[in-house]
Amino acid sequence: MYAPLQNDSFLRACLRQPTEHTPVWLMRQAGRYLAEYRETRAKAGSFMGLATNTQYATDVTLQPLDRYALDAAILFSDILTVPDAMGLGLSFALGEGPRFAHPLREEADVMKLAVPDMDKLRYVFDAVTSIRQALNGRVPLIGFSGSPWTLACYMVEGAGSDDYRLVKTMMYRRPDLMHRILAINADAVALYLNTQIEAGAQAVMVFDSWGGVLADGAFQEFSLAYTRRVLKQLKREHAGARIPHIVFTKGGGLWLEEIAAAVDGVGPDVVGLDWTMNLAHARQRTGDRVALQGNLDPNVLFAEPDQIRAEATKVLESFGAPRSAQGTYGGHVFNLGHGISQHTPPEAVSVLVDTVHAVSRRIRAAG
Repeated sequence: MYAPLQNDSFLRACLRQPTEHTPVWLMRQAGRYLAEYRETRAKAGSFMGLATNTQYATDVTLQPLDRYALDAAILFSDILTVPDAMGLGLSFALGEGPRFAHPLREEADVMKLAVPDMDKLRYVFDAVTSIRQALNGRVPLIGFSGSPWTLACYMVEGAGSDDYRLVKTMMYRRPDLMHRILAINADAVALYLNTQIEAGAQAVMVFDSWGGVLADGAFQEFSLAYTRRVLKQLKREHAGARIPHIVFTKGGGLWLEEIAAAVDGVGPDVVGLDWTMNLAHARQRTGDRVALQGNLDPNVLFAEPDQIRAEATKVLESFGAPRSAQGTYGGHVFNLGHGISQHTPPEAVSVLVDTVHAVSRRIRAAG
């Protein structure tokens, strides 16, 4: 059904297999920093108009690949499609973040919550299939979801938050209700990602964007336990191919070993890191048991080209050669430590991608 892959470096790095260069892709690589994205969004009329239209979603996913030599595509969608399908009423106002019309504030609302019918998310799976076909084997396609905890933050707060007061109040005052939300979210996320895999996604990523706002202890109980519940249910293979699983917890460096751990034989293949982490230390702490993804500060892309090259080189040198002195083989997927800013000069991305490829080849040749 699909063309064979011409560039599988991203998948190989995820599985800690040899690659000729360090693969690179960027969180939010299809986005507002590109003029062609802004034009397509204007045609669509709204963010959800863009995300729910198969052709538009396909077009914007491919736009950064037409500009840059990226090693993976990521589905154009939003992490909040799942709670929207649960009936919470998602909307996006221009210049504002997402908002839910029906946040979970009362016990009765929580008790009504259920794993949604995946047919309500058919537009996502149609986009996955369309993008995979349009890629024609150029690079692999990544599917994704928000983590159970991160989704719960939006579902209870009703929007983004500075202090997470409402969701943490429920967590501490009524942990039974929070555990119910998280269990339903985990089962919904697992089903959602498995359906993306069936539709054509070749790797899947769980974004725990707000895991780092939790206290030690609360993170393990209310975030990590439910991310593990997702991982336990995910397909590891589909159509004869291994499907890598990536987990990214912003602010999660404190718990790196726990995030990377395999529990009952189930754990992530790749752990994403934000820019606060030193890759050499992270690699030491995880012992090449997982691949690492990251972790350039997105604001480096506002610097001059030579400075961008220098900072990207530091990240690559910090990880080092894929084969360690101990003989283990590590995987590194170059990325930013969080999503690319909408204000990023597009030419800065060219400098970054070209530098990652050139310098990582040199490191391999020297190693």
